[in-house]
Formats: sequence, C-alpha cells, structure tokens
Amino acid sequence: MANLNYFKNAVPTGPLKICGIPGSEALAGKVNSYMLEFRKALVDEFPEKAEIIGLYEDNYIIPCEFPRFGSGEGKALMKESVRGCDLFIIADMCNPTVTYKQFGMINHMSPDDHFQNLKRAIAASVGKAHRVNVIMPFLYEGRQHRRTARESLDCAIALRELANMGVENIITFDAHDPRVMNSIPLCGFDNFFPNYQFLVTLLDCFPDAQLDNNHLRVISPDEGAMPRAIYMASVLGLDMGMFYKRRDYSVIVDGKNPIIAHEYIGDSVEGKDCIVMDDMISSGGSMLDVAYQLKEHGAKRIIICTTFGLFADGLEEFDKYYEKGYFSKVITTDLIYQSPELLSRPWYATARMDKYLASIIDTANHDLSVDFVRDHTKKITELMYSHQGI
Repeated sequence: MANLNYFKNAVPTGPLKICGIPGSEALAGKVNSYMLEFRKALVDEFPEKAEIIGLYEDNYIIPCEFPRFGSGEGKALMKESVRGCDLFIIADMCNPTVTYKQFGMINHMSPDDHFQNLKRAIAASVGKAHRVNVIMPFLYEGRQHRRTARESLDCAIALRELANMGVENIITFDAHDPRVMNSIPLCGFDNFFPNYQFLVTLLDCFPDAQLDNNHLRVISPDEGAMPRAIYMASVLGLDMGMFYKRRDYSVIVDGKNPIIAHEYIGDSVEGKDCIVMDDMISSGGSMLDVAYQLKEHGAKRIIICTTFGLFADGLEEFDKYYEKGYFSKVITTDLIYQSPELLSRPWYATARMDKYLASIIDTANHDLSVDFVRDHTKKITELMYSHQGI
C-alpha cells in the first residue's frame, strides 16, 4: 500500500465501483480484495474518512450480466445503481475461454467480441455514473496502431469510439506504441509498466542472481523494445544489448515481412545472466530464436520477461527449448488469462499485478497524480540494495 499520508487530504471523486466484463472476473475479484485491504488501512489511520460516502464498503464489485439472444446478439445489464459512482471497467481482451451460443453452436469470444462487451458495459452505465474509466491491460488492436499502406487504423478507431461514448480515462499496460494516445487528445490515457514486479519475481525464482554489471545483462529482442530495456539497465546500472530483425522485404507472409535472422549488437554476454524484456509473447518464435542466439553467444541463464504471454501457437516449442537449456524462465504478468497448462510448466512464473492495479485504481479514484504509483525507480533501487545487502 502506498504511503497513507498521500491520501490524507484527498477525497474520492465518487463512490468506487469495479466491473469485470466476462473473462475478467477473476482479476476484478483479486483487485477488489486489495481495495478492501487498502481502504480498511486508510480508515484505521484516519477514522474521519469513514464518513465519506462510498469510501469504505464491504464490496466494490458491481454485479453485471451479459446475456445473449439465440442469434448471438447480446446486451449488458448492471444489477445495481451506478449513479454518481466512479466506475472502473476491467476488460481482458485476450481471454479465449469465454463462450456464447449462436444458433445452437458454441463460439469462443475473440478480442472483437470482448470489445463489444466492453462497449455494452459502458453503454449501460454512461450518463448515470459520475465517471467511467476503462482498464484494458492488453490494449485492443494495439499492434495495429499505424498505417503503412491502404489499411485500417484499428487501435485509434477503437480509442476514439470509447472516448466518444463518454469514457474519461483509459488505463493500459505496456502499450505496443503509447503514441496512439494522440488519437484521443481530450481523454485520459495512462500507460504503466511491470518493471518492479518483474524484478521481484526474478529474484524469487533466482535468489542467487547478482544484480551487477559483471554478472547480468539486459537484452532488447528488437528495436521496438529498446525503451523498456534501457530503463531497466539504467536503473540497475547494467550494460545492455539488442537484436535487430533482418527481414525479407521481397515477400509478405500473414501481413508482414518474414524474419530471416536476429542479429546481436552489444557487449559480450559470455558467462552472464541475461534478462530479455519485451511487451508480449505471441507465437514465441522470435523470442525463442533470441534465447537460442544468446546461448550461442555463451550466455549463462536467460530469463524472458514479457508483460503479456499469449502463447498463441501453444507451449510445445517452449517445452523443447527449455529441455535443451536455451532459457531458464519465462515471466509474464497475470493481467490476461493464463491457462492451467501454462501455470503448470516448470519454466513459467507469474509476476502478480493485482495489488499494483488496485493501487492505481485507489489513486485515480482519489483524483491524485498516478505518477506516484507509475514511477518504479525508487522501489527498484531499494530492492536492488536490499538484495545486495547494502
């Protein structure tokens, strides 16, 4: 929990309510548990705050339903009043396990379907709620953020649609390109990173890790991930390296130019642990090739840290590479759905984000600057010194 004195003179912008659309209920429930803990600590410290309507409740989750007609069409139903509330809608756009019936057939929901449910939840509450905030950890269509030919600008269109519906703030994590916020200049857009949570999980998995330049390197798997790697390397005082993707621009496969090879640029990694940082694992082919190349360069242990683990092509290739010793651990967050099969893998670890997300919601609900919880530099430095015994 953040310093309670930060909240001493702050008043919530409205009674807090949290809504988890289908596929996001588990994350919403974990966030709710931490909110109850945070608010109890706040009231215990400042008893006068118990008089603020909606600040200290037994539950912040608002029950909602998303029924479907036989044709597959749907609607959203809020089962409690949201009038005057500060509503936070949590949406996991990547949960493939949610299903619905259409003409008797079972369909699995795609990100497009989840986005429709998000808009239904907004439509059911906007105009009644004091403020509507959307928490979309995996930014919908975030990889389709710019136009290079005659193609759609899906991410910008989606953000404009949410803003036009009355959403005031959009909270996301590790956006593929945060500059897409320029499409909604009058709407709040906050982008957060799990750097601290990655380091905590890494040290839990490898207590013997030495956080110094003689034993550790930070690696960017491509040019797009450079800012993430530069930040972590700078805070920890480490050197970094990067790979660039050599592509075949003469052909297009699945809408993109295929990667021919990953070329490493940077100081030697021989005998050193390597932290590879990126925003997501989709199929995982590029990340596995980077791990293989690092091993070929003599790296000791390779720890892959990505915010989102989609594993769209399954886990079998990761199993093979792990058995061959090409990497030691994959760490991703719990901001999107994690399959039981993934959680059972010996090479996988979760960077838990529920407490951090609850802290973001608590700060935003009090209309305080979220930079207070966004900046991890001090916490990472303290964790590094603590681990080194300083």
